[in-house]
Amino acid sequence: MALISFVVPAYRVQAYLSECLDSILGQPFDDVEVIGVDDHSPDGSGDILADYAARDHRVRAVRLAENVGLGSARNTGLDLAGGEYVWFVDGDDWLAPDCLAEVAARLRATRPDVLVVDHVRVRWDNRPTRSAMREVFPEPLGPATFRLRERPETLRLLHTAWNRLVRREFLVDLGLRFEPGWYEDVPFSFPVLMAAERIGVLDRVCVNYRQRRAGAITRTRGDRHFEVFVQWHRVFRLMDLWAPAVDDLRPVVFERMIWHYLTVLGNGERIAPELRPAFFAQITADHARFRPPGGHPVPEGVEGLKHRLAAAGRWRTFSALRAANHTQEAARRQVRRARPVARQAARRGRDALLREYYRAELCRPLDPTLAVYAAYWYRGYACNPAAIYEAARRLAPQVRGVWVVRRDRAGSLPVGVEFVVAGSREYHRVLARATWLINNVNFPDFVRKRPGSVHVQTHHGTPVKVMGLDQQRYPAGAMGMDFAKLLRRVDRWDYSVSANSFSTQMWERAYPAAYTTLEVGYPRNDRLATVTPGEVREVRARLGLAPGDRVVLYAPTHREHLPGYGPPFDPDLLLDALGPAGRLLIRSHYFHDRDRRPSGSAGPVLGPGGARIRDVSGHDRVEDLYLAADVLVTDYSSAMFDYAVLDRPIVVYAPDWTAYRLARGVYLDLLAEPPGAVTTSFPGLLDLFRSGAVDAPAATAARKRFRARFCALDDGHAAERVVRRVFLGEPG
Repeated sequence: MALISFVVPAYRVQAYLSECLDSILGQPFDDVEVIGVDDHSPDGSGDILADYAARDHRVRAVRLAENVGLGSARNTGLDLAGGEYVWFVDGDDWLAPDCLAEVAARLRATRPDVLVVDHVRVRWDNRPTRSAMREVFPEPLGPATFRLRERPETLRLLHTAWNRLVRREFLVDLGLRFEPGWYEDVPFSFPVLMAAERIGVLDRVCVNYRQRRAGAITRTRGDRHFEVFVQWHRVFRLMDLWAPAVDDLRPVVFERMIWHYLTVLGNGERIAPELRPAFFAQITADHARFRPPGGHPVPEGVEGLKHRLAAAGRWRTFSALRAANHTQEAARRQVRRARPVARQAARRGRDALLREYYRAELCRPLDPTLAVYAAYWYRGYACNPAAIYEAARRLAPQVRGVWVVRRDRAGSLPVGVEFVVAGSREYHRVLARATWLINNVNFPDFVRKRPGSVHVQTHHGTPVKVMGLDQQRYPAGAMGMDFAKLLRRVDRWDYSVSANSFSTQMWERAYPAAYTTLEVGYPRNDRLATVTPGEVREVRARLGLAPGDRVVLYAPTHREHLPGYGPPFDPDLLLDALGPAGRLLIRSHYFHDRDRRPSGSAGPVLGPGGARIRDVSGHDRVEDLYLAADVLVTDYSSAMFDYAVLDRPIVVYAPDWTAYRLARGVYLDLLAEPPGAVTTSFPGLLDLFRSGAVDAPAATAARKRFRARFCALDDGHAAERVVRRVFLGEPG
C-alpha cells in the first residue's frame, strides 16, 4: 500500500497537466500512486494521463463517459485510491520540488487524520503571492497535532481540498464525499477538520496554486456562484447531525461562512451587478438562519462593518461602501499602471512626507526611556541586539525597548516584544525620538545623530573577510559601495561592540571614527557560554534529534562577488561518511533565500537522506543550532568564532580558498590558523570524518589555540557589560 494516493482530476488542463504529474512523480520519494481522472475533457488531458500510465506503473488513468464536475471526479479517484493518505491535487497546479519527503516524514511521525500544507498562489506572469499561513500561525507548530477546537484559527487557512492530505480510512469511516456543483471544497474541507481527532500543519510550501488568467470559476461571471449557499447549507446540516459534539465550533464556522459569502460578492469577476442585490439578500437570510445563539466573532475594521451591514440587510449602505472602496482601488491601479518615473515620483512624494514628519519629530525632545533595536536590515529579533535587549529588560527595566522589523517579519518576534514596522509613521517617530539606537548593521542614511542620543553598533560576527574601507583593495567584493556614505554612517556610532582584540583592530581599520570600543565579548554568545546539558537536550529534542545522534551543522558564508555560488557539497555523501548515527543540518547565509523559508521550524527534509538531512535556514535563532550540533562545518563564516565558545569540533571546508582570498580578501589565514581540522576539497572533507581527524588531537589542539585567541571574553556576561556601560553609565 502506498503512503500517498494522489487524485488528479483533469478537465481542460492539457497545457498544465504534464507539469503537475512531473512534479509528483519526479520527487525524491516514490511511495505514491497517482489516479488521474479524465472528466470527459474535450482537450488532450485524457491522452496525457493515458500516456503517463503506460510509462509509469504508479499512474492509473481513468476516463469518465461524461463530464461529472470536479467533485464527482474526485470521488471517482477516491474510490480507486489504495494509499494510506489521499491528496487531491488539481491538474493545473503543481508541487514544490522536494516537498514530498518532508510531507511523508511528518505523516509517518505523527499519523494525523488531516495534514494541512502551505502553498503559494502563482499568477500567469509568474508573480507569487504567499498564503495566510504566517498570519494564522505566526509561531511554527512543528510536529504537534491538535483538534480544531484547540486551534480554531486553522479555519482561516484556505478551504481547499488540495492543501490538505486526509487519512483514507478516516475519510471512508466518516462517509464524507465531494458534493456536486461549484464551491465543492466547502462541504469537504470544513467537515474533515471538525471531525478530525489529529490535525497537523506543515508550514512548508508544497503546492503552487496556479492563478489562471482565464478558465477558472473564480474569474467567470454567472449565477452559478449562488451555489456557494447550497454548499454552506450542507455544512450546517452536517453540523446538526453531529451535534452536540461540534456545537462549540459553530461561532467560528459561521464567521467563515459570512466571510466567504462577502468574498464571493466582493469579487467583481464573479457576481454581475444585476445579481448582487439578490446575492446580498441571501447573505442576510443565511445570517439570520445560522447565527449561533451565543454570538460569533466579528472582524475588526472595514470587514467587521461589512458583516454588520449584511446582518442588518443594509444593501444600499453596503453598496455605497463597496463603491468607495472600488474608487480607491481604481486610484491605486492608476498609480500602479503609471510610467516608472511617475511611480518613482509618487514614492518620493510619500517618502518626502514621512521625512518631513521625521524632521518635525527631531524638534521634539528625546524620549529618555526609549531604546530602538534592529538586526540584519530589519529581518527580525536576533543576534547581539536581541541579547542586549534581554539583558536591558532585566538590568534597566526603566528603558523601553522597541524593535524595528519589516512587515513580513513582524510575526517572528517573541510574544510581548514591542515593535514598529519599517517605513511606517511610527518607525520614523521612534528613530527621531530614541535616546538609544542599537543595531548590528547601520541604520538608513537619513537617520540623524542627535545630541544626547547614543548609537551602538554591535556588528554581527568576528570578521574573516575584509570589511569597510579595507574592501577598497578588493573591487570584486566592493561593487556598488559608496565609501563616503559608509563613513558618514560610521560617524554616528558612539560605541562599537567587539568580541576580542582581533576584532577591535580590524574594526578600527575598516571603520575609522571617534566611537568608543566596547571590547566585552559578543552578547549573542552569552547563551553559549552558560548553557547547561539540560538545555542542550531540550534544544535537540525540539529539533527532533535523538540523544545518540551525531549532528553536523553545515553553515557556509555568502560570496558577494559570486552571486548564486554554492560550495561543492553533497549532503548524502557526507551523511554516508557520518554513519548511521549521523544527522546533517544545513543553514544558508541570510543574504540568500532564508526569508522565503518557514520561520523557526526544524526545516524541510532534503534529498534521499530523508529525515537525517534538514534545511534549517529558516530557524530564527542560530544559537539553537549551535547548541544542537556536535560538529560545525563552515568556510569563511563568523559562525566558527561563536561555535568555538562551546569547545566542540570545527571543520573548515574551503574549496575556493585561493580564489576567495584574492577576490574578496581575508583578515585571517584559516589554513595556517584554523579552529580545527581543515580541507580544501570535498573528498578531503569526507576523509576527515571517515578517519576521525575531525576530533583528533591535532584538531583539538588547533581549537584550543583558536579559543584562547578569540573567545576569552565570552564568559556569559557580555550583554550585561554593554547594558551597564551604555544604559546605566557605569565605567568599563
